[in-house]
Parts: sequence; C-alpha cells; structure tokens
Amino acid sequence: MHACLDDLVIALYVTIDELLEPRRGPGRPPRLADSELICLAVAQVLLGYDSERRWLRAVTDRLGHLFPYVCGQAAYNRRLRRAAPLVTQLLHALAVACPSWCDQWRLLDATPVPCGQSRETVKRSQLAGWAGYGWDASHHRFWWGLKLYLLAAPDGMPVAWCLANPTQGEREVAEALLDRAARQQVLRPDMVVLADKGLAGRQFDALVEELGATLARPDRTDEPYRFGSLGGVRQWVEAIFDTLKDQLGLEQHGAHTPQGLWVRVAQRLAALAAAVWFNWQLGDPIKRSLLAYDH
Repeated sequence: MHACLDDLVIALYVTIDELLEPRRGPGRPPRLADSELICLAVAQVLLGYDSERRWLRAVTDRLGHLFPYVCGQAAYNRRLRRAAPLVTQLLHALAVACPSWCDQWRLLDATPVPCGQSRETVKRSQLAGWAGYGWDASHHRFWWGLKLYLLAAPDGMPVAWCLANPTQGEREVAEALLDRAARQQVLRPDMVVLADKGLAGRQFDALVEELGATLARPDRTDEPYRFGSLGGVRQWVEAIFDTLKDQLGLEQHGAHTPQGLWVRVAQRLAALAAAVWFNWQLGDPIKRSLLAYDH
C-alpha cells in the first residue's frame, strides 16, 4: 500500500473520533467537528502552510472532497486553541499505539523556538515575561523566545515535551520533564535516556537513577571514558529537530500569545506523530519520513 495524505487524514480522523466523548450541552453541534479541526491542523503543517489564512484559502482545492465545510480564520484559530487538551490526548494515543512505545531508548534534548527578531517585538509582545533571551551555540547567535524540551522514541515519536524560558537551567527543566514522564509511565524503569553532555551533573544523574533508568550522554573531556562521543546515536534526536524545523516549520509558527505558541508547537508535534504512527501501519522502513504527505 502506498501512503498519501488523504489516507493519513482519514485514519487520523477515525482515531480522534474514538477519543472524543459524546457531546453534551445545549445548542447545535458545530459544522466543523473537533476531529475534523485537528485533521485540518495536521494537514496544514504537513503541506507547509505557515499562514492560517493561506491554508484556509487553499484547503478546499486540496482537501475539499474530505472537508465539505471549513470555518473562517478567526474561528479556526480560536477553536484550535480550545482544542489543546484534545491535541495532548491525541499525542499520547498515537505514541502508545506504536511499537516504539515499548522501546528501551528515550531521546532527550532541547532546541530554541524563536518568537521575535526586533527589540520592539520583545517589548510589545504578549510573550514578554514568559519568553527570554538565549544563546544558540550551534549558530553562534542570541535569540529571543522559548526552548522546546523533547523526550522522544528513536523512531521520532514525541512522548513528552514542554516549553521553558531559556534563562531557566537546562538540568532543572529536564528533571521536571523526566519526573512528569515517569509519573505518566512514559519513562519506565530499565529504560536508557540518551541526553546531551550539557545535562551532566550529579543531581541529574541521581534523579535518572532514582527513576530506575540509565543516563547515556557523551563523555566530557574532564571525566573518564564511559560512552564516548555517541555521535551516531546523537544524530537520531538531531534528525527529529531537523524535521520539526525544516519540514514542519517549527520556527515559522507565527504565534503572539503563550496559548497560541503552545498549540502551534503541539500542532507540529502532532503532525510528526501522525506521520510516524501511519508509517508504522504501512510498514515504511523510515518512520519519520514525510515525503508521502507533503504534497
């Protein structure tokens, strides 16, 4: 079977519809159901539409046979922010449905999510006070925004994530993320957490050990040999971030509010998760591949 975007959207619609509880309360149900809304949001990212206005103008021609009604841009944006709990529920359901849920490895890393380029944006943005300045060592530049911390399976499936101010210590945020992942059974005893050497520290090592997991990270120059550089396996998580940024437009989110930024990051993670999940169903050897869904 050859994968295509239409098949992915249909399969995703059925999955989301099973997660939804029966609608209660007065009034008529919306013409665009929540399951259709999330499918539209995933398709938007996979097709590379960073602008919601451009997407809603183009969606009739591309997916009109699947979505006979599409709401306006204001309603689309408002309802997508309200659907944040459903997106979270979907991410968990897709992760559990994949064989990689039982994989022994978990990949942990962080990447910048820039939110502004000018000083005026920093002063006027509703993200002011939530976002902050950080240093991007790989590109040798300062940036203003938040940092995405991601815990993923080796196939690219996101299993836990959070956004944090870049001024917060990496180890402190990573500790909180792993602690939450352990409580949700995302991180289980005997798993191996592959992290960057920036997370080196006795307190962080002790936390991972307390959770019953093993921390694997590149060796620093001032410590004895344990794991080496881990260059090959470190590329797994770098490839995941490359997919999020280069193909799913993580840095072109266009959000101006904390809630808007959260749901747009979640929207891109949901698109990646949906592609990995569907590729597992099709037996595609490259689970993170988006080539079948980006046109």
